[in-house]
Amino acid sequence: MTRVVIVGDGPAGLSAALFLAKNDVDTVVFGQDETAMHHAHLYNYLGIEDLGGTEFQQIARRQVEALGADLRDAEVTGITRTEGEGFIVTTTEDDRVTADHVILAGGKAAQSLAASLGAEKDGGHVPVDTENRTEVEGLYAVGRVARPERSQAIISAGAGAVAALDILSKAAGKDVHDWDTPPED
Repeated sequence: MTRVVIVGDGPAGLSAALFLAKNDVDTVVFGQDETAMHHAHLYNYLGIEDLGGTEFQQIARRQVEALGADLRDAEVTGITRTEGEGFIVTTTEDDRVTADHVILAGGKAAQSLAASLGAEKDGGHVPVDTENRTEVEGLYAVGRVARPERSQAIISAGAGAVAALDILSKAAGKDVHDWDTPPED
C-alpha cells in the first residue's frame, strides 16, 4: 500500500489528505494546527459565503480524520531518502515514519526540509511543475511553500488536490479522476 506523509495542516495539506485518504491511501499529516488560516476570514472561497478561518480548519480537520487520515500533532525535524525510492520522516516526538511520497505544505520550515533533500530553492519558494512535483522524485510542494507571494486558501487547497491526484495516478499507472456523483433517486 502507498503511504504519503504530509507536512503541514493548512488548506493545502488537508486537501491533499482528503483526496488521498478518501481513496484508501495510508495518509499521515504532521501539523500543529498553527496555520495562517487562524488569522483569515473566508469571503472568496467558492461555495463558502462567509466563514472564519478557525472554523474552516475545524471542519477540514474533522472531514479528513473521518476519511481515515492520521493527523499527528508533531513538528517534523527531518526527512531523509531511503535506499529505495522512499523517505523517512522524523519528528520532535521521536516518530520515524516511512513514506513513498512526501507533500510539503507548511511554510518556511518546509522550505528547509525541501533543501535538505536537494530540492532547489528559488528565492522564497520551492519550484514545482504543473503537478506540484519538485525536482526530487516523490517530493511535492504545495501552498505557501511553492507560492508564498500568492497565498490564498482556495489556491492552496487546489494545489493539494493536484498533488494528491498525481500520486493516485502514479499508483494506478493511469490517470485517476476523483468524480463524485450524486446518489440516484
